[in-house]
Amino acid sequence: MPATNTLGLSLAALLLAPALAAPQTAPSAKLQMVTVEPGVQLEVLDWGGSGRPLIFLAGHGDTAHSFDQFAPRFTSQDHVYGITRRGFGASSKPVPANGNYSPDRRGDDVLAVMEALHIERPVLVGHSMAGEELSSVGSRFPQKVAGLIYLDAASSRAFYDPSHPQLEIEMNDTKARIDQIEAGGVDEQQKLRDLEPALDRFAKILHEDNQALKSMPPLPPRSPIDAALNFGVQRYTSIHVPVLAIFACPHDWSRFFANDPQTRAARVTLDTQECSARADAIIHGIPGSTVVRIPNADHYVHRSNEAQVVEEMEKFLATLR
Repeated sequence: MPATNTLGLSLAALLLAPALAAPQTAPSAKLQMVTVEPGVQLEVLDWGGSGRPLIFLAGHGDTAHSFDQFAPRFTSQDHVYGITRRGFGASSKPVPANGNYSPDRRGDDVLAVMEALHIERPVLVGHSMAGEELSSVGSRFPQKVAGLIYLDAASSRAFYDPSHPQLEIEMNDTKARIDQIEAGGVDEQQKLRDLEPALDRFAKILHEDNQALKSMPPLPPRSPIDAALNFGVQRYTSIHVPVLAIFACPHDWSRFFANDPQTRAARVTLDTQECSARADAIIHGIPGSTVVRIPNADHYVHRSNEAQVVEEMEKFLATLR
């Protein structure tokens, strides 16, 4: 099996999402719009509570309301918030330009909300794509957060493992190398020599991903915002914040390939290899991190295995200062 974090599996995780219905809005949540830059406001939910602040960040395509039933589980000990990222729900939807949907830009949005609401050293809790925002803040401003909790969110885009590269990351790296050469002012001959192995690596990963996609259902074209989110990713390699990473490992594939159990079994095997590799990367790359694997859980692991996730989160939160 190829040792890559394939686009096929990244999309598979998103395809698993519809297994559980999104909860209805909790009437107890207070809603406000917070300005994070001129012309851009984000929807922020406040479920109340007192104590350490927790900020929940939703996965791709979701809003903070996706935590309406889960987040209030923590209000007895913590003050709980949720943020809907730019481009979704009631939050502003600026036209993608100049990296304004990149992980660091979205991480800056979280920091701007914290500053506006005077939230000090929260624990960030992110599902799926939100792992990128967690890693952006945790790697650049570790002093501003008390901890990070990844809910099936610690992908290669959240913590880069060079032994398991991902298509979008390598694509961005290749593009950046070409842009540097075209911009001039560099040792062009050396940059061209460096570009050759980078192109070879990208071509290999692209081929493997295209092969993996052959077994996946067809996907609709990406919107401009989706493209900006998925292809603005970068490498995060150094996080010096307490981390809890909960993995659905492997995911629950029972709904897929109903008439092709052989393909389903192969997909489960590959998924197990991939999620195990990501978990190991966290263990070895972030000293002191806590990693929990929940087999046959949904991508929305905090719904399919709510009690276990709450228990693991509470144990982790109790260790933080």
